Amino acid sequence: MITLRVTDLACARGPAQILSGVTFAVAAGQALILRGPNGAGKTTLLRTLAGLTPPLAGRIDADPDAIAYASHADGLKAQMSVLENLQFWASVFGTRDPAPAIAAFHLEPLLDRRAGEMSAGQKRRLSLARLLVTGRPIWCLDEPTVSLDAENVARFAAAVTAHLEQGGSAVIATHIDLGLPQAETLDITPFVAKRIRTDDPFAERLA
Repeated sequence: MITLRVTDLACARGPAQILSGVTFAVAAGQALILRGPNGAGKTTLLRTLAGLTPPLAGRIDADPDAIAYASHADGLKAQMSVLENLQFWASVFGTRDPAPAIAAFHLEPLLDRRAGEMSAGQKRRLSLARLLVTGRPIWCLDEPTVSLDAENVARFAAAVTAHLEQGGSAVIATHIDLGLPQAETLDITPFVAKRIRTDDPFAERLA
């Protein structure tokens, strides 16, 4: 079953069109790995899929309430503890006990620590653990392994694998091989929009 279908999608970052003609489908139990050079538009595409940036053209066929987005920003409440952060997000999404998320990212020793006092890697683990309390089947992830050591990259890959085995899906921008057997790769380079300058030095348009 297709959970996310994208057809002829055009995406913009600010006033500039970045991507055009993006087309793909992701089925339940499948991950799609986005590849491309820095600045090609992977973040722009993920933000568009998540509904944070409106598309210029094309279609995104998915239930908007089915998508959970994780960006470079950790999105944590610094004055709250690890447990309080997870309980807060579980309440926002109306989901169950955060214990599976805590176990998946080995957060048990940190439950009482305030998020603002954690290392970059610990914050990233907590940020990714939030995905498990959203209850949403489609994960859109932007460089999720930043600040993670090898052990925690493996934990993240295991969490994604479990999510896929339970019928979820994921679109992940990463340069790391996560070893996901259910993953396909999409190079977005062919979809990068060619831009030319107009008489307006602050404007760009598609060539």
